[in-house]
Amino acid sequence: MSSRDRIRRQQILREAEGYLDLAMMFNEAWMLLPERRHALAARSLSTLERLSDVAADEAEALFLRGQALRTMDRFREALAPLQLAVQLDPKNVDIYLALAWCYKRTGQLKKAIESLEEALGVEPSAAILHYNLACYWSLAKNKRKSIQFLSQALKLDENYRHLIDTEPDFDPIRDDPRFRALAAVIV
Repeated sequence: MSSRDRIRRQQILREAEGYLDLAMMFNEAWMLLPERRHALAARSLSTLERLSDVAADEAEALFLRGQALRTMDRFREALAPLQLAVQLDPKNVDIYLALAWCYKRTGQLKKAIESLEEALGVEPSAAILHYNLACYWSLAKNKRKSIQFLSQALKLDENYRHLIDTEPDFDPIRDDPRFRALAAVIV
């Protein structure tokens, strides 16, 4: 690949990523209607279409394609590019997180858990992995594992504590005394 082709590839990838960043930034601020979020993600997808066939099959492009589809709530479609991306870049924890998100939303909770457990092998001190595993194990009705992962997430990053009360994934274990004790700890 020539220097010019590499620069063009990077520009396209950054543009596609920018549309996704805008969609997520405004979505988190509750300032963006789903239609607008989907439109920005669709713009990201169309931007990625400008990549050469070779560049489109690289991990970063596949990840962005999966993220765009995920942002558009097209979780089942997002799985294929994310699965390929994680095979090409098995050290990228963000891909595992996106993959787990899509697995969960397509009713494949076991695969979501497996994806996050693989990610822990890459980055064992990532609090977000522990927190999400706590959520998923709660949904799987495994109180012991859920509490274990939540405890570890809070040890790694106390900021996750403020999410516990409003996290619906914890509803299956919310009445467990160990969970209540963990959630009630004030530091």
